[in-house]
Amino acid sequence: MQAQLKKADETMGRRIDHMCKEFSEIRAGRANPAVLDKVKVDYYGAPTPVNQLAAVSVTEARTLTIQPWDVSVLKQIEKAIQTSEIGINPQNDGKIIRLIFPPLTEDRRKEIVKDVQKIAEETKIQIRNARRDTIEKLKAMKKAGELTEDDLKQGEKKTQDLTDKYIKNIDKLSADKQKEILEI
Repeated sequence: MQAQLKKADETMGRRIDHMCKEFSEIRAGRANPAVLDKVKVDYYGAPTPVNQLAAVSVTEARTLTIQPWDVSVLKQIEKAIQTSEIGINPQNDGKIIRLIFPPLTEDRRKEIVKDVQKIAEETKIQIRNARRDTIEKLKAMKKAGELTEDDLKQGEKKTQDLTDKYIKNIDKLSADKQKEILEI
């Protein structure tokens, strides 16, 4: 039973980590180097992340600076950013690339908040699915004679407590991200 609960805890923890990663990639009007995580540059035939080819830094609240270690790759980085889905046009001065994040409109902020709520709800569904799977495994263990009725009830309660803890955590993380997005 403990092994099933540990496995459920790990699964739920991974779901939360994935949600946090998705939240970090959401553009909230501020410069955030995480928006470049999905951008890959064709570097000598291999798709390479921007942060492995250049120093990425936040110089001002809405400006991201990309300074490649090898200046010859500047054009490829610029092209990769333009073809990506981040929606920002890079400014290339021959040595560095600047990404200037425009301030978000009220409508765009509300759309982003809806996306955050959708991601949070999908994560809650995954957590509940993990709970269901764990309870089904515990019931199968009882049927096989590995658990008593009391052990099953205790396992179900612990699984529910674990689920409640993670759902509460999702709600808090989601509310924090929504607050960050709605700040002007």
